[in-house]
Amino acid sequence: MSPSGCWGLSVALLALLFCPGSAEEFEVRIYPEQLVVEHGGSKVINCSTTCPKPNTGGMETNLNKTLLARETQWIQYEVFGVSQNTVLQCYFTCSQKQVSAHGNISVFYPPKEVLMTVQPIWVTVGESFIIECRVPAVAPLEKLTLTLLRGNESLHQQTFEGATAGPQEAMTTHNRTAHREDGRYNFSCQAELDLRSRGGTVIHKTSKSQGLEIHEPKPDKQMVIIIAVVSVLLSLFVTSVLLCFAFGQQWHQRRRGSYGVQAAWRRLRRAYRA
Repeated sequence: MSPSGCWGLSVALLALLFCPGSAEEFEVRIYPEQLVVEHGGSKVINCSTTCPKPNTGGMETNLNKTLLARETQWIQYEVFGVSQNTVLQCYFTCSQKQVSAHGNISVFYPPKEVLMTVQPIWVTVGESFIIECRVPAVAPLEKLTLTLLRGNESLHQQTFEGATAGPQEAMTTHNRTAHREDGRYNFSCQAELDLRSRGGTVIHKTSKSQGLEIHEPKPDKQMVIIIAVVSVLLSLFVTSVLLCFAFGQQWHQRRRGSYGVQAAWRRLRRAYRA
């Protein structure tokens, strides 16, 4: 390599090491990036950087915050009184260059109360009854699923559409025909709020169970009357046939008895004349 080439390489290396604008690229991270907080709750947020010696660093938010701990490459905050969805921004400045990272907070209202009713609670086989499930206040509604259960068997399931920021009432109903085996099970409703896509978990809440009293259908009164009348008429018919047969036999026997006496008398008179 020529002397001029060596001199050029040395100048480039010195420029990378000592020029003010030649600092290495660095990263800024926020943890967690996606998180869910119950309305009015709090959460711990960590801001960190790969810059060895940052000049400044911090977190921008419209929420109330408290500094918990601070080291050279990381800062820990607690945000509290969370009442609405918001964006957090962690930032660090290194060699006069500022880099930021953003995180999202989603507010949720858990299903604290699940109310289920079965109407009517006394039902005849073959008739219909209604199961109703209601959650008074829950959000986000589009992450909620309501499932109506008979024992452990799912009878009906409903999800909800549309993004909602504030709490809303959720309700589902199911019309069912009563079966004999329904009386052997309890009915209940399960609410499931799935927050995994927003950095949370799945929250379950189940209503109190309720039984159903099943009765066999009663026979139709009109049909009972018809059957009774037919039975009486049939009995009368059979009785009359039997009576006619008995009287006929008796009359026939009497006539045969009268003819026998007359024949014997004639034979006796003939013998006497002879």
